[in-house]
Amino acid sequence: MTYFPGVLNQELTLCADDYSLLTDLYQLTMAACYTGEGVEQRRASFELFVRKLPEDFGYLIAMGLAQALEYLEKFRFSASHLEALQATGIFAHAPDRFWSLLESGGFSGDVWAVAEGTAVFANQPLLRVEAPLWQAQLVETYLLNTLNYQTLIATRAARVRDVAGEQAKLLEFGTRRAFSPQGALWAARAALAAGFDATSNVLAALQLGEKPSGTMAHALVMALTAMEGSEDQAFAAFQQYFPGAPLLIDTYDTIAAAQRLAMKVNSGQMKLTGVRLDSGDLVALSKQVRSLLPSVAIVASGDLDEQEIHRLKTANAEIDAYGVGTQLVTGKPVNGVYKLVEINGIPVMKESSGKMTYPGRKQIFRSFAEDKVKADCLGLADESRQGGLPLLQLFMKEGKRMQNQETLATIRQRTATSVASLPQETRRLENPVPIAMEISEQLRVLTEKTLKKPALVSG
Repeated sequence: MTYFPGVLNQELTLCADDYSLLTDLYQLTMAACYTGEGVEQRRASFELFVRKLPEDFGYLIAMGLAQALEYLEKFRFSASHLEALQATGIFAHAPDRFWSLLESGGFSGDVWAVAEGTAVFANQPLLRVEAPLWQAQLVETYLLNTLNYQTLIATRAARVRDVAGEQAKLLEFGTRRAFSPQGALWAARAALAAGFDATSNVLAALQLGEKPSGTMAHALVMALTAMEGSEDQAFAAFQQYFPGAPLLIDTYDTIAAAQRLAMKVNSGQMKLTGVRLDSGDLVALSKQVRSLLPSVAIVASGDLDEQEIHRLKTANAEIDAYGVGTQLVTGKPVNGVYKLVEINGIPVMKESSGKMTYPGRKQIFRSFAEDKVKADCLGLADESRQGGLPLLQLFMKEGKRMQNQETLATIRQRTATSVASLPQETRRLENPVPIAMEISEQLRVLTEKTLKKPALVSG
């Protein structure tokens, strides 16, 4: 996209060429300040983590790394980007070196991260960036955006899968309620990677090499009923073109529609693979429909979430598949933060009340007992712990990927394995108990040492 200073562009679409400008202003002003002070090339380490899990979440499923790495690979400032920034007048006092720095090249740092689909907890780094200070600072906003949102969706999807069970079919229906078209694509990906079977988002499915899945809307039933004479004719018309698609049967009288369909199925006039229920008492309706159509799959939808699916299962509802939309792609945010932990080889920490961070580059060591997570230890990146599995892996070295991009199937399996490895009290929907995390002796000593350093205050 070309930028013309002073000309309004109302399209507001995002393309990879513009990734570097999708940032908060203060990232750029800080980079300019670093450059003016001559410290922009000092090696810096930032870690991305959450201080606190969302309410009633016992764990998080890390997601969004693939898009984060893609962003870092394509991080560039073009001539038109620089022209547009200069035209704002905000950087009038920035040093000339700042502009040559932005023009000089892309991301040249290292990235350590937990693999997508891994269960993580509060104060555990999902990702660490080690790069020249100006680069590590500028990439904060985009990294938080993609990891926070996809981690939220993946966690909700994993909880839904855990409650629904392995046999239930799960469909992602959230595109219309996602916070943006870009968010809808990320939500579809995160849901699929965390255990859903399909998405109704056609673009997301095709870009991910998946097959989109869906049914019909009430509008089709109402329109064809009005013009062709009956609800049954609307069903017949849709089946003619899409014989394998479930029929939406709650536009008028759910049970009456099921009775008429049962007569046709039983007499051999039609074959029916599935029906969808989108409203009403799903427990009672599903049981009645099952009695009428015993061999037909029943899909439920309509503001479902993990709590509602748990209620339906507890009440023995006869449901084979769930379409989950609004409650999956919205809801409680994951408030990930991105904090400096080391600069120029010097460990640093934030000491403010309620927002203290641990200093130094860190690693998560996870121990197991009989295939279940026993405990986690947060230690320093250069220490080793016998019997503890290090979760953070090197995914990018000097701006180049170190590992092949994983398939959704691989991430989906890792998610399932991660959730299954958690104790039941960590997986429950109400008042979950997260895995205990200890702090290594080396990290404890470093934290105390860093706290004791005198603050340099002038004047």
